[in-house]
Amino acid sequence: MSAETAGASTKKSLQDLLDENGGDVVGLLRNSQMPSYHFPVVPPEFTNFRREAKAWHSSAVLFDQTHHMYNLWFSGPGALQLISDTGVNSVAKFPVDSAKQFVPTGPSGGVIGDGILFRLAEEEFVFVGRVPICNWLTYQAQTGGYDVELRLDERSPARTFGKAVTRDVWRFQIQGPRAWDVIEKLNGGPMEQVRFFRLGHMTVAGEPVRTLRHGMAGAPGLELWGPYETYDKIRETILDAGQEFGLEPVGARAYGISALESGWIPSALPAIYTGDELRPYREWLSGAGYEAQNALAGSYVSERVEDYYLNPWDLGYGGHVKFDHDFIGRTALEAIDPATQRRKVTLAWNHDDVATLLASAVDPDGPQYAFFDLPLSNYGSSSFDAIRDADGRDVGLSLYTGFSPQSQQAISLATVSPDVPLGAEVQVVWGEPDGGTRKVTIEPHEQVSVRAVVSPAPFEKTIRETYKPGWRSAAAG
Repeated sequence: MSAETAGASTKKSLQDLLDENGGDVVGLLRNSQMPSYHFPVVPPEFTNFRREAKAWHSSAVLFDQTHHMYNLWFSGPGALQLISDTGVNSVAKFPVDSAKQFVPTGPSGGVIGDGILFRLAEEEFVFVGRVPICNWLTYQAQTGGYDVELRLDERSPARTFGKAVTRDVWRFQIQGPRAWDVIEKLNGGPMEQVRFFRLGHMTVAGEPVRTLRHGMAGAPGLELWGPYETYDKIRETILDAGQEFGLEPVGARAYGISALESGWIPSALPAIYTGDELRPYREWLSGAGYEAQNALAGSYVSERVEDYYLNPWDLGYGGHVKFDHDFIGRTALEAIDPATQRRKVTLAWNHDDVATLLASAVDPDGPQYAFFDLPLSNYGSSSFDAIRDADGRDVGLSLYTGFSPQSQQAISLATVSPDVPLGAEVQVVWGEPDGGTRKVTIEPHEQVSVRAVVSPAPFEKTIRETYKPGWRSAAAG
């Protein structure tokens, strides 16, 4: 059974596992046997991941988002109230044919996760994202007396073993500086650029499809979706239309780089492992599900799982928090002073230190550091690497790490203390203490500290413009 399977599907629950482990949540998750994450079905590369990642900056790309996300369809008179009661977002303005970055929190104020919520009709919605939110919404709907109907379209299996894969819908994105040229060619003429995160309609190859106005690299683009049975027809039509504009299909390896460059931290640890009020939820969750198998990784170690919970400000979602409605976690978030909270940044890793780290893999006589994979180097589903300043003080957490071919730069998305300025040099501790844990995704290794410059998120090219001899002293000011 996939660790991403939703709901209570085995007799053993998450709470059973925690009880059997003596309540040691951190130990359970840090030694998870979950295998490496792979984006399912989509080929790793169509050309190579460097070329594909550069194309969304220079021409246009086709992202295939069909297989790795869940769709939770829900409708009925209680649907909007369910959203209001679970998300930090206000629904005072949520018109039909629009979308929101939906951020639910637990009673502690810790984030459950985030994803995109579409309002398709007055009482019809779909959430698109990872399974923890689908589980959370399903449980709240089932136990809260909401007048809603739900249907879960699970993500495609990571390993299909040659079996046919079907989904409710396909999802594509056309992005990049030439994206709108491709879109207008598909449309057969000019097409209105509606407001960001607004939904629309168009016809592709004679088939009606829905659209979401999106954008990457400062250029307008669209997300499109339609019935899965038209997948091949629509994909081939888009690729044919995009040839003259240099459109590249993006494979699974390059896809994750888009989150890294755009500043989206995709896998916060769901804040559901503690608290008596959440015990019934943990008893409902499967012992074979994502929350039970989630692999916690990195150099930051605390015995308290609460120290791994991230609030909306940590993840850059503080602006989404609106106290114009009651929602789970409101009391905890009202007690927070936003000015004292960590903030999301990008860390630009030092080239020389990264070279040393990479070289250790081919130096049998030198120290063996934790393997730095390319283009994404996360060896757990939720990564937490310690960040320290020049005085050795812990000043934040590095949460999502990889390589940007466009910038030729190793970077990570992080959350740092409010007194850490842009341009400051910090150190990321790479690798787990004591040689590592029992995870199947990591081998015995030594820790190493890597210098990094605190940069904006989404990542800007300030590091390339300012990197020169003496840059550390300049940044210190």
